[in-house]
Amino acid sequence: MQRQQVLIAAAALLIIILLISAIHPYDYPTWFMEVAPVLIALPIMAATYKRFPLTTLLYTLIFIHALILIAGGTYTYARVPLGFWMQDVLGTVRNPYDKIGHFAQGFVPFIVAREILWRGGYVTSRRMTAFLSVCAVMMVSSFYELVEWWAALFMGQGADEFLGTQGDQWDTQSDMFFALIGAVTAMLVLSRLHDRQMDRLNSR
Repeated sequence: MQRQQVLIAAAALLIIILLISAIHPYDYPTWFMEVAPVLIALPIMAATYKRFPLTTLLYTLIFIHALILIAGGTYTYARVPLGFWMQDVLGTVRNPYDKIGHFAQGFVPFIVAREILWRGGYVTSRRMTAFLSVCAVMMVSSFYELVEWWAALFMGQGADEFLGTQGDQWDTQSDMFFALIGAVTAMLVLSRLHDRQMDRLNSR
């Protein structure tokens, strides 16, 4: 099966999962805010596919990240069943699923930024590309925390499900730290594979 057909099938599957998740989410405003990145990313990727197709690695990571976001939106991050299982196994005092989300918030956007910066010709040094990609991740992470703050100001108690702090006064700082860990992990683990896939795309 050609790559384009696989991508179309993956996009269709993601849309189906997204629609199913919208049937009975725990809280509709929270669902919408959590899945908003998916609703924004899918049309952008479809519109730019011919002009700027992404690597297979990046499409795969975006798909996985979308599933993480959809699960968080459906149950709210403090109630995702996988998180309760992790809580039992790890012996944590809170559902840690949101940390998976923030790790992914660093891991995947790092590859996004790296691909745009390098293939777009904005940076010609691999090291500078890595540095700026980490900076982009931290900007995204800090902006997301600002969005949570604005939601809290606007919605009051109604924003509790979206914030998902679970009583942790250091939730904002730990969220950003997990995003940083995700970005550094992606840099160390995937850079070589990502380079090979970008080189193949650029040679076409």
